[in-house]
Amino acid sequence: MAPIINGIGLAVADMATSLNFYSRLGLDIPAGQENEPHAEVELPGGIRLMWDTEAMISSFDPGFTPGEKKSGSSLAFLCADPAEVDALHADLVAAGYHSHREPWDAEWGQRYAVIHDPDGYTVDLFAWFKK
Repeated sequence: MAPIINGIGLAVADMATSLNFYSRLGLDIPAGQENEPHAEVELPGGIRLMWDTEAMISSFDPGFTPGEKKSGSSLAFLCADPAEVDALHADLVAAGYHSHREPWDAEWGQRYAVIHDPDGYTVDLFAWFKK
């Protein structure tokens, strides 16, 4: 049997802050996980999105460097329509999260915006539109 991707992990400085951000994106994160060193939620399709505190990762990985720049990959959230991209982006910015790129109509047929989560991970917000 070939390996099956089952989870995506994020290293976070503060569990509660990170889970609050992802809750605002609609993820149903069970109560109490904000106080744990590891949290996870099953996404549609069965893949788990997992969070581990930097302290937890440091406890088993002596080469881990907390606070390293997180770039090169992103999590993409499909929105219902272009208006939801704009509204969600505005809501996150108003809540104090960093916008990397304001919403725009991308040449590949999507309304797109890019925001950073509290740990600097790139989060894409997008919806398909008709030209």
